[in-house]
Amino acid sequence: MPCLLGIDSGLTVTKAVVFDEAGTPLAVARRRLPQIISGPRHVERDMNELWRTAAEAIAEAVSDCGRPPTDIAAVAATAHGDGLYILDRERQPLGHGILSLDSRAGEIADRWQTDGTAGKALSRTGQTPHASAPSSLLAWMREREPQRFARIGHVLACKDWLRFCLTGSLGTDLTEASTSFTAVDSQAYAPDILSIFGLEALADALPPVARPDEHIGAITAQAARLTGLVAGTPVVAGLHDVTASALGIGGYGEAVVAIVAGTYSINETVATAPRIDARWFCRNGLRRGEWNNMSISPASAANYDWFLDTLCGSERAAETDGRSIHAIVGPEIEAALARPSTLLFHPYLFGSPHGRAASAGFLGLRGWHDRGDMLRAVIEGIAFNHRVHVDALREGFATREARLTGGISRNPTFVQIFADVLAMPLTVTETEEAAAWGAALCAGAGVGLFASPRHDPRDLAALGRTYRPDPERSAAMDKRYRLHCDIADHLAEAWPSIEALAEGGER
Repeated sequence: MPCLLGIDSGLTVTKAVVFDEAGTPLAVARRRLPQIISGPRHVERDMNELWRTAAEAIAEAVSDCGRPPTDIAAVAATAHGDGLYILDRERQPLGHGILSLDSRAGEIADRWQTDGTAGKALSRTGQTPHASAPSSLLAWMREREPQRFARIGHVLACKDWLRFCLTGSLGTDLTEASTSFTAVDSQAYAPDILSIFGLEALADALPPVARPDEHIGAITAQAARLTGLVAGTPVVAGLHDVTASALGIGGYGEAVVAIVAGTYSINETVATAPRIDARWFCRNGLRRGEWNNMSISPASAANYDWFLDTLCGSERAAETDGRSIHAIVGPEIEAALARPSTLLFHPYLFGSPHGRAASAGFLGLRGWHDRGDMLRAVIEGIAFNHRVHVDALREGFATREARLTGGISRNPTFVQIFADVLAMPLTVTETEEAAAWGAALCAGAGVGLFASPRHDPRDLAALGRTYRPDPERSAAMDKRYRLHCDIADHLAEAWPSIEALAEGGER
């Protein structure tokens, strides 16, 4: 039976997963790559180190899967979307890769909101440019680093860099191409779009576009030596990790909202016609004639992780003895859910749907509240932020169910909170490494193992558990949610003044 290799490079960890043809993970290997924060709002990574660590992870997974490398029928990569990975004309990295957490171009994105650029971009590309969009970052580079900008030979995304290292082939896929420069109607590059952003000089630097499951090359001899893969193994184009995650949990499709609760609050649904709204990105789907509508902000489970890392240090230390911090704090959260609370949290530690000035905060905090109350507020705040996005999609598209993945989905209490907040059935599919499996589905389709990436061989009904909202709790959550939104509206005037306190001392 053939195997498939899916590579998933997130914002901190790169994973290589070998699956059998039925979708069962045979081996998972992970490598953490430190982020490089060279200044305020700059979040980068070393591109050569990214490839080195990815190759190490692949080699470990291939070695540990219990099958010979010749059984691996195809390879595909997925990775964080947006951000920027550029090469010079000699195909060498032109500085560090820029992650999607980077916000150096925020002022440019803000300026475009007021000078008409954002409106033009929305009508032509189906989305409003944001701080970590390739368009914004390239415009920032043109203004701030003109010598570097002049040397750009190839504009890539993260997974495209890994594809190049594996195959020597330069290109991107349909989903990734639509992060800035494709026309929403034709789903292809259009000559006038670069000029919207003043980036006409890069017309020859945009990569050719393939379907995510299209065979675009093969493992080179050099890559084979580093990874343990067999030279000549087919590689397909791969895809944006937002789409890969939805595909991997069986949530890619019409009438379904796929929710990823990770660093970003990701909420997406598929349509067969483009529909433009500033509240979501109308991006390319897996094939032409499909659009994946994504409502996103960097305000999800990373807030929970931050709380545990920052305020639960002793419990984190206990994890070295084999005890899970989630098991330690779980009873505290359960107890907090059983009693009334005035405590609310806005989960904007790393970004928000309300602009870059918005920041996180607890409100309604009293001296009798304990850590469990605070953690409850954090989880609820994360769910409320997802609802902001899901409500936007429900206004634009007919949706009947939702599917959830991400670390939060492993905790039944948290999933029930999401179901109650969203007031809709929420299914969690037992899928290990959803994004990597989404990439593997594309790899399998590319070599004929599956009819298409959407032909998941697993019994998704048997793998899923559906959580249904409790009417009483859902009504209570709705009241808290509306207060959460009202407070955010009132804070909109104060957030810029709060942010201004860091002027001259921000780091």
